[in-house]
Amino acid sequence: MDATKGAALIAAAEIGSFTAAARQLGYTQSGITRMVASLESELGFALCIHTKQGVALTENDRRMLPHLREIVRAERVIEESGAEIRGVVSGTLTVGSYYNISAIWIPEVLSTSEKSYPGIDVALKEGGNQEMGQWLNSRAVDLCFCAKPSQGTYCDWKALYEDEIVMWLPEGHPYADAPSYPIRELEHEAFIHTLADHDMDQDRLIREEKLHIEDHYETSNGFTTYNMVEAGLGVSFNQRLINRKWQGRVKEVPFEEPRHISLGIAVPSLAEVSPAAKRFIACIERTSCRALRHWPRAAPDLPACRGHSARSRSLTESCT
Repeated sequence: MDATKGAALIAAAEIGSFTAAARQLGYTQSGITRMVASLESELGFALCIHTKQGVALTENDRRMLPHLREIVRAERVIEESGAEIRGVVSGTLTVGSYYNISAIWIPEVLSTSEKSYPGIDVALKEGGNQEMGQWLNSRAVDLCFCAKPSQGTYCDWKALYEDEIVMWLPEGHPYADAPSYPIRELEHEAFIHTLADHDMDQDRLIREEKLHIEDHYETSNGFTTYNMVEAGLGVSFNQRLINRKWQGRVKEVPFEEPRHISLGIAVPSLAEVSPAAKRFIACIERTSCRALRHWPRAAPDLPACRGHSARSRSLTESCT
């Protein structure tokens, strides 16, 4: 089976449009349509349904997508390995990035990667914990730069940074100048919830602590939440890292019993990681070391920070 046809179908399925898929892959729309039709002919059943809204997937397509991704991935690994043998570093990566990391960490990582490995093209997909788990399980990404995935996510994991979760309180709040905040007080607050029910850090902590919280407001991003707290509309909590470049009259107060979240790299399978992905992971670790000079809680075993080669270490922990 031609992996190019599989890539055409995957792009159309993910974007929901043959026209947009053609633009992304550098083909004409008719070219994409012919490739998908040829693939359907080879398999003996329909994969896509044309609608007014674009392309809808059949159940057959949903079942085939993980296998097609494997074929496309395998061809890419062969091409990258051959290029590496010839002394050329090249490849294409799809990288999932956790919302809270994207604005702070990813720009420097991508900048360093472009300078070090100009032959590696990176496509970025942003999402929350829920999306990261889905992308890893379906192998829609080569790696994720994220919080540690939940149980049931099949991947290998490398911790890079332990970030503290702190309360966001408006000025004048009874605990605004306190040394710590009792977590049970959240049950009596006007809580501002960011991306509720998306397995975000807030959802996880609320679930772990069995807190009974009534959401006063819900937002789709941390920056909106931060500004609503500043306006005195309620309280919230999040990682320290997320607002390190924001300026506002919001008090950060740690919990009485400190809570932390592990941030790092997740890959579907370390044993099958491509040469380009190995280079990019090493780039993430090197870049993290520079950034960690300003951040207080680095994972103690980050290899490049101890003067060792980042590429000589493996991701040693399973997500499951």
